[in-house]
Amino acid sequence: MSLYELAILGEATPQERDRITQTIAEMVSDFGLKIGDDVLIHDASSVGARDLRAAFAAAYFGGDPAKDLKAVEALVAASVPIIPTVGSKGSFFSNIPQVIQASNGLRRRDDDPAMTDLAAALLEVVGLLRKQRRVFVSYRRTESRTVAIQLHDTLSERGFDVFLDTHDIRPGEPFQEVLFHRLCDSDVVIMLDTPTYFESKWTTQELGRARAKEIHILRVVWPEHAPSRFTALAETVYLDSTDLSGPEGPIVSSAFDNIVVGVERLRSKSIASRYMSITGKLRADVERIGASISGIGSHRAVSIVLEDKRQVWAYPIVGIPTAELLNDVAEKARRANYKDVAILVYDHVGISNAWADHLKWLDDNIDVVRAIKSAEASWVLAVWEPKS
Repeated sequence: MSLYELAILGEATPQERDRITQTIAEMVSDFGLKIGDDVLIHDASSVGARDLRAAFAAAYFGGDPAKDLKAVEALVAASVPIIPTVGSKGSFFSNIPQVIQASNGLRRRDDDPAMTDLAAALLEVVGLLRKQRRVFVSYRRTESRTVAIQLHDTLSERGFDVFLDTHDIRPGEPFQEVLFHRLCDSDVVIMLDTPTYFESKWTTQELGRARAKEIHILRVVWPEHAPSRFTALAETVYLDSTDLSGPEGPIVSSAFDNIVVGVERLRSKSIASRYMSITGKLRADVERIGASISGIGSHRAVSIVLEDKRQVWAYPIVGIPTAELLNDVAEKARRANYKDVAILVYDHVGISNAWADHLKWLDDNIDVVRAIKSAEASWVLAVWEPKS
């Protein structure tokens, strides 16, 4: 049985269909999933036979708005999500069926021929990637402040939630605690690798803790700078002197676009790596207490069979839990008809004290889902009882 099903509708050319399928295949492979087995991709002729139990999303490629209209109308009637998409010069008004024009669309960019943005959006809808697209910028203010601000402003315009220390820490807040809290909730760290980056203990700490949390790093190397061996495993974008408008930036548009595409490609790898790490630790913990993992369901739900043969469902999550995320987990469990309280499993290391208190309050007052720290999974599950 497939866990995820997608549909490519509308006037996608064979080349576009092949390209988006290949990009999706590369992204889901990070989660150990395969196209054709775990993930099915439909067209208009097969989408009517989709498995209603699988998480589903569709993309409609704009052109003739009458193309595949019956399939679109059937999906709309079933209240399933469809992402309208057009090329860089397309029109959402004239190229997209009216029945889905109220849905927020995605304009494909010429600098993203692999359609990474669209693939990521589809995987966000089905729950493989989280909808928050969070980036942390690590930099030396004395060398790269202009580029850091450029990254903050331009990535924010493109739908990312970007953390920049000078913009996102309020007066009176504990600076380092908030900074590391936001680092733990990021998908990707953009490291502006300038000549004195490692001369600051603060940037060195940011990089070290990002690696400790298994957050992937996109290293942007300054012109004529020899990068440190400590970042040899990071994904890298090299700048030359023509890529900067001045000694401290900003970066010219063509080079900047490469960074944006790099962030999106690295994001799925980073989330998958952290998810697999939490799941691996969870497996080891439940086996330690005589329980076992019997399978993985849709939305990455993990089926745990306790020693007394009771079954519970756990949702390992990447990043920091919120009330919205607890509600999302509870809703996914309800749709999947899981009988017991759903369990949200998260990595608590680096979460601020104030947020930890908030999570405890949520856990004490919400009955349909329970949040447990991944480091305490075996301790909690060994005496597991549903909330009364």
